[in-house]
Amino acid sequence: MISADAARNVVGIIGNVISFGLFLSPVPTFWRICKRKDVEEFKADPYLATLLNCMLWVFYGLPIVHPNSILVVTINGVGLVVEGIYLIIFFLYSPNKKRLRMLAVLGVEAVFMVAVVLGVMMGAHTHEKRSMIVGILCVFFGSLMYFSPLTIMGKVVKTKSVEYMPFFLSLVSFLNGVCWTAYALIRFDLYVTIPNGLGALFGAIQLILYACYYKSTPKGQPKDGEVQLPTVRGGAGNTVGSAGNVSITVER
Repeated sequence: MISADAARNVVGIIGNVISFGLFLSPVPTFWRICKRKDVEEFKADPYLATLLNCMLWVFYGLPIVHPNSILVVTINGVGLVVEGIYLIIFFLYSPNKKRLRMLAVLGVEAVFMVAVVLGVMMGAHTHEKRSMIVGILCVFFGSLMYFSPLTIMGKVVKTKSVEYMPFFLSLVSFLNGVCWTAYALIRFDLYVTIPNGLGALFGAIQLILYACYYKSTPKGQPKDGEVQLPTVRGGAGNTVGSAGNVSITVER
């Protein structure tokens, strides 16, 4: 009989693999930016938001805050590196106005994280209190990320077309939410469960919409198949899918 901890580790490893794939999903966008040496109309906002989300989840998963959550740290640590690379590329090929805005947002995020770390470490002296404070912040930002697909889902219903909601991203986002929800339920973790439960729910709705409107979608070449991360992803690898020059949402 497999133990609960062993099962949780297996599910967490699978979740790491799925989330890593979602972190890499914007690669075609950045390949295009590098080739054209221009960010065009793409925005840095999704990557800046994902960077903050990953930082919060890395802090949450540290033993000093929430013990036995190393797999939350690993995938979001990878996310930090990947998002950092995206932002460096974005910075290199952006006009000065966008660069200054990026630096301003990064400065605010850095100050916010320092304040969170100092406040939690100095003001909360038990794992329970630290987990609660950081977990609430993770749930707030992770849930905001998972609400981002509502726009694209509304567009699907309005146009009766899934052209801008790729099936693969919707499927992987659903599996990602399910996997991390299962991980959180094996050894119950409310703060990982909420955002990833929302991710699984919205992923399932996207798949249902895809099944309903696939046949009514005009057959032709999709426009600009580049993908951007959510103005929300994160949680324990949180990301939610959509497409074109639109949001996807990973968490944790």
